[in-house]
Amino acid sequence: MTPHRPVFLELWRIQLPVPGVVSILHRISGVMMVVAIPLFAWLFAQALASPEGFAASAAFLGNPLVQLGLLVLAWALLHHLIAGIRYLLIDLGLGVDLPTARRSAWTSLIAALVLTVLVAGGMLL
Repeated sequence: MTPHRPVFLELWRIQLPVPGVVSILHRISGVMMVVAIPLFAWLFAQALASPEGFAASAAFLGNPLVQLGLLVLAWALLHHLIAGIRYLLIDLGLGVDLPTARRSAWTSLIAALVLTVLVAGGMLL
Protein backbone atom coordinates (compact mmCIF):
# COMPACT_ATOMS: atom_id res chain seq x y z
CA MET A 1 0.00 0.00 0.00
CA THR A 2 1.38 3.38 -0.96
CA PRO A 3 1.61 6.04 1.75
CA HIS A 4 0.51 8.78 -0.68
CA ARG A 5 -3.08 7.63 -1.05
CA PRO A 6 -5.66 10.33 -0.34
CA VAL A 7 -7.21 9.92 3.07
CA PHE A 8 -10.24 12.11 2.41
CA LEU A 9 -11.54 12.22 -1.13
CA GLU A 10 -13.88 15.12 -1.87
CA LEU A 11 -15.76 14.09 -5.00
CA TRP A 12 -17.08 17.61 -5.62
CA ARG A 13 -13.55 19.02 -5.85
CA ILE A 14 -12.40 16.60 -8.55
CA GLN A 15 -12.29 18.35 -11.91
CA LEU A 16 -13.08 15.82 -14.59
CA PRO A 17 -11.99 16.47 -18.15
CA VAL A 18 -14.78 17.13 -20.65
CA PRO A 19 -14.77 13.54 -22.02
CA GLY A 20 -15.31 12.31 -18.45
CA VAL A 21 -18.26 14.67 -17.98
CA VAL A 22 -19.78 13.47 -21.27
CA SER A 23 -19.32 9.86 -20.13
CA ILE A 24 -21.08 10.46 -16.82
CA LEU A 25 -23.90 12.42 -18.48
CA HIS A 26 -24.28 9.60 -21.01
CA ARG A 27 -24.89 7.15 -18.18
CA ILE A 28 -27.21 9.51 -16.30
CA SER A 29 -29.26 10.23 -19.43
CA GLY A 30 -29.63 6.50 -20.09
CA VAL A 31 -30.88 5.89 -16.56
CA MET A 32 -33.32 8.82 -16.84
CA MET A 33 -34.84 7.38 -20.00
CA VAL A 34 -35.17 3.88 -18.55
CA VAL A 35 -36.83 5.23 -15.40
CA ALA A 36 -39.30 7.21 -17.55
CA ILE A 37 -40.47 4.16 -19.51
CA PRO A 38 -43.15 3.00 -17.00
CA LEU A 39 -44.66 6.50 -16.79
CA PHE A 40 -44.88 6.80 -20.57
CA ALA A 41 -46.29 3.28 -20.89
CA TRP A 42 -48.99 4.12 -18.33
CA LEU A 43 -49.81 7.42 -20.07
CA PHE A 44 -49.98 5.68 -23.45
CA ALA A 45 -52.26 2.93 -22.12
CA GLN A 46 -54.49 5.50 -20.43
CA ALA A 47 -54.71 7.59 -23.60
CA LEU A 48 -55.72 4.55 -25.67
CA ALA A 49 -58.26 3.25 -23.14
CA SER A 50 -60.98 5.86 -23.64
CA PRO A 51 -61.64 9.45 -24.69
CA GLU A 52 -61.64 10.43 -21.00
CA GLY A 53 -58.26 8.75 -20.54
CA PHE A 54 -56.91 10.63 -23.54
CA ALA A 55 -58.16 13.91 -22.09
CA ALA A 56 -56.60 13.10 -18.72
CA SER A 57 -53.27 12.24 -20.37
CA ALA A 58 -53.37 15.42 -22.44
CA ALA A 59 -54.16 17.49 -19.35
CA PHE A 60 -51.28 15.87 -17.47
CA LEU A 61 -48.86 16.53 -20.32
CA GLY A 62 -50.10 20.12 -20.57
CA ASN A 63 -48.89 20.93 -17.05
CA PRO A 64 -45.88 23.33 -17.28
CA LEU A 65 -43.91 21.34 -14.70
CA VAL A 66 -44.48 18.13 -16.67
CA GLN A 67 -43.44 19.92 -19.87
CA LEU A 68 -40.21 20.95 -18.16
CA GLY A 69 -39.65 17.31 -17.27
CA LEU A 70 -40.33 16.36 -20.89
CA LEU A 71 -37.75 18.91 -21.98
CA VAL A 72 -35.20 17.37 -19.60
CA LEU A 73 -36.04 13.95 -21.04
CA ALA A 74 -35.65 15.36 -24.57
CA TRP A 75 -32.17 16.53 -23.58
CA ALA A 76 -31.46 13.07 -22.13
CA LEU A 77 -32.51 11.40 -25.37
CA LEU A 78 -30.52 13.78 -27.57
CA HIS A 79 -27.42 13.68 -25.40
CA HIS A 80 -27.53 9.90 -25.16
CA LEU A 81 -27.92 9.61 -28.93
CA ILE A 82 -25.12 12.02 -29.81
CA ALA A 83 -22.71 10.74 -27.15
CA GLY A 84 -23.54 7.17 -28.18
CA ILE A 85 -22.59 7.95 -31.78
CA ARG A 86 -19.38 9.52 -30.45
CA TYR A 87 -18.58 6.33 -28.52
CA LEU A 88 -19.30 4.18 -31.55
CA LEU A 89 -16.84 6.26 -33.58
CA ILE A 90 -14.26 5.95 -30.79
CA ASP A 91 -14.80 2.17 -30.79
CA LEU A 92 -14.01 2.22 -34.51
CA GLY A 93 -10.75 3.96 -33.73
CA LEU A 94 -11.79 7.42 -34.91
CA GLY A 95 -11.07 10.37 -32.64
CA VAL A 96 -9.07 8.46 -30.07
CA ASP A 97 -6.25 11.00 -29.72
CA LEU A 98 -6.69 13.48 -26.89
CA PRO A 99 -7.32 16.74 -28.82
CA THR A 100 -9.90 15.09 -31.07
CA ALA A 101 -11.56 13.37 -28.10
CA ARG A 102 -11.87 16.69 -26.28
CA ARG A 103 -13.22 18.41 -29.37
CA SER A 104 -15.79 15.66 -29.99
CA ALA A 105 -16.84 15.77 -26.33
CA TRP A 106 -17.45 19.53 -26.52
CA THR A 107 -19.27 19.04 -29.82
CA SER A 108 -21.57 16.42 -28.35
CA LEU A 109 -22.37 18.59 -25.32
CA ILE A 110 -23.11 21.67 -27.40
CA ALA A 111 -25.04 19.77 -30.09
CA ALA A 112 -27.32 18.17 -27.48
CA LEU A 113 -28.04 21.55 -25.91
CA VAL A 114 -28.71 23.24 -29.26
CA LEU A 115 -31.04 20.45 -30.35
CA THR A 116 -32.82 20.62 -26.98
CA VAL A 117 -33.39 24.34 -27.48
CA LEU A 118 -34.85 23.57 -30.92
CA VAL A 119 -37.14 20.96 -29.36
CA ALA A 120 -38.19 23.51 -26.73
CA GLY A 121 -39.07 25.93 -29.53
CA GLY A 122 -41.15 23.22 -31.15
CA MET A 123 -42.93 22.56 -27.84
CA LEU A 124 -43.92 26.23 -27.64
CA LEU A 125 -45.53 26.21 -31.09
